[in-house]
Amino acid sequence: MRLAQRMQAIRPSATLAVNAKAQELRAAGKPIVSLAVGEPDFPTPAHVVEAAHQALRDGFTRYTPVPGIAPLREAVAASFARHGVTTAGPEHVMVTNGGKQALFNLFLALLDPGDAVLVPAPYWVSYPDMIALAQGVPVVVPTEPERGFLVDLDALDAACTPRTRMLVLNSPSNPTGAHYTQEAMDQLAAWAHDRGIFVVSDEIYDQLVYPPAAPASLARWWERHPEGFAVVNGLAKSHAMTGWRVGYVLAHADLIKAMIKIQGQSTSNICSIAQKAALAALTGDDACVQSMRQAFQRRRDLAMDMVQTWPKVVCPKPQGAFYLFPRVDALYSPAVPDSAAMCAYLLEAASVALVPGAAFGDDRCIRISYAVDDATLTEALGAIGQALARLC
Repeated sequence: MRLAQRMQAIRPSATLAVNAKAQELRAAGKPIVSLAVGEPDFPTPAHVVEAAHQALRDGFTRYTPVPGIAPLREAVAASFARHGVTTAGPEHVMVTNGGKQALFNLFLALLDPGDAVLVPAPYWVSYPDMIALAQGVPVVVPTEPERGFLVDLDALDAACTPRTRMLVLNSPSNPTGAHYTQEAMDQLAAWAHDRGIFVVSDEIYDQLVYPPAAPASLARWWERHPEGFAVVNGLAKSHAMTGWRVGYVLAHADLIKAMIKIQGQSTSNICSIAQKAALAALTGDDACVQSMRQAFQRRRDLAMDMVQTWPKVVCPKPQGAFYLFPRVDALYSPAVPDSAAMCAYLLEAASVALVPGAAFGDDRCIRISYAVDDATLTEALGAIGQALARLC
């Protein structure tokens, strides 16, 4: 069969592939623990589920406007008030099938063939492929664990060319958990704005920031310069709503109109029931979010205490999200030469599924999700530590 040439540049999702392999081994009777998927292990809050039930009872099962029902768009716009934004209205936001579709819509709406996009690495696995599908050119900008995996202005300057159209930021980060302070984000935003570079800020983990670190956002930069910034967010991580597929984006009204056209010709509206659930999530009690954040912080600390005992392993302490991204290349050998081989070794030797750092643009590392209960996390990390010690 003849496929389009664009497919040659697209890779399958590494995280989903690892999870599928773990499920295959489990089906074969092997007791595999997966620390591979970025999915909260908590149930969706009860008031959100009840809103979905009520929507079904009310027969709210028809098509809705492509960018989302009016009350939900109003709630999304109002949600940016937590970052000090006072001028966002429904015309500045749209609701998408997860944050992923918001990003995809942005890339399609903004990138012309050959436009360069600066992507600090480690990066979320889908950024380069989505950029490539939009005929842009992803330009990877490496960072170092010694600097907490945070990009600096000198590195951005070195990567910038006359074709640079966009910078993608992700804070807190998947896969590292790295988090920029507001001051650092402001410096990056000012650098981009001075050069006419559009900034896409992926803030899907913004409610999973652990004290003493404080939440940060580029939403206020959007408010001052709406033509140069867009902020992507959603409910998957903050409200344990991964399967509901609710994302959203804050952008210039004209850009929102363009993305509505794209979504109207691809998926149309997101699930009507999920929209009612999302409305309850955004307007209801956020005690559930605080509770999950506290649990993730406790697990982060538990995991860091264990990882820091692993020989020859370096792991910056994450300030957000629910991932560790330890550097393990000091343990590489002819038998275990890279991150993919390391993850394969740990799957066999420790019965734990992880994601190779190569999928995120840094082959020196592996990604560990601590979005599991304390007992499972302790057992899995203990097994990993024992397996790594055998490589010394």
